[in-house]
Amino acid sequence: MIKIDAVGDVCPIPVVKTKNAIKELKGSGTVETLVDNEIAVQNLTKMANQKGYKVKSKKISDELYSVIMTVGEEQTEKEEQAPAAAESGGSIAVISSGFMGSGDDTLGAMLMKSFIFALTQQESLPEAVLFYNGGAKLTCEGSASLEDISYLAEHGVEILTCGTCLKHYGLSEKLKIGGVTNMYEIVERMSRAARIIKP
Repeated sequence: MIKIDAVGDVCPIPVVKTKNAIKELKGSGTVETLVDNEIAVQNLTKMANQKGYKVKSKKISDELYSVIMTVGEEQTEKEEQAPAAAESGGSIAVISSGFMGSGDDTLGAMLMKSFIFALTQQESLPEAVLFYNGGAKLTCEGSASLEDISYLAEHGVEILTCGTCLKHYGLSEKLKIGGVTNMYEIVERMSRAARIIKP
């Protein structure tokens, strides 16, 4: 078993450290990663599920969690044979603020609401919308855009909000639509997108 201490590390360091440890296995094995917050646990669990690893987590204390991943030889071989760069996907939208443009926040909020509505009216919807920094507030309780974002989700658009951002704004329990993501996945999704739409 390889043990990783990622206590105190900010997103996406726990995921990166764990991925590197899995590469060191060079076959089947187990990696245990220690972290200090639930967002990191969620990010690691999501990564494990995407890769097909067995994963279990436990809370050791108020500020200590253990995430254990078990990797099979077949999974490791697949990763080693995978191309270095992912194939380009479709378009994605990235929203980093509750406001569109700068100058007047009231106008900016109106423009952002209109932008999200306009996304719902496109003939070809984006494959995902990524929300981070101030944009994370738009997927949470009280957002004026929840109805439009729900429409996107119901029509197959993946809605992902930065977990570190939710935690920073105290909104971890108020997410209403979509899933939680991390900076590693945000960069990965942006890198393989054929087109990025940003207000």
